[in-house]
Amino acid sequence: MIRIEEASLDDYPIITELFEQLIREITLRTSSTSPIFQVSGTLERCKYYLESGIYKVFNAIDENKGQIVGFLSLCESNSLYADGNFGIIQEFYVQPEYRSMGVGSKLLLSAKEYGKKKSWRRLEVTTPPLPAFEKTISFYENGGFNVTGGKKLKYSI
Repeated sequence: MIRIEEASLDDYPIITELFEQLIREITLRTSSTSPIFQVSGTLERCKYYLESGIYKVFNAIDENKGQIVGFLSLCESNSLYADGNFGIIQEFYVQPEYRSMGVGSKLLLSAKEYGKKKSWRRLEVTTPPLPAFEKTISFYENGGFNVTGGKKLKYSI
């Protein structure tokens, strides 16, 4: 049985470990020759984000094993185009052996419910690179998300 609960500060090492698994999977599946993200400092950042409250995390817990098997992280943002404040799914990962079992859907439902409590106008998410993660698009569409087009760009400062 899978239970979803809000992460506590004590969970930051496990969340960081799952995040690193996510980055490794994206790197492998996209055949990237260089890491897409530097994980150094991630442990400290995760702890700080949870301590400061700028980062909301929901954990999926396998009650039989008593361990976290997935997580979803959210941050709040504001914009004119979204007509106010909204949530951004920053990271979302479920261990492979727990996929297609409803774990991701439960995490997504927790994010939607949290967004309603916060009076967010919408949730946004950027998927990993396509076509390697086409199934991810289908997952979000089945969860009620619509493709809005465009690509996520970044400028390193």
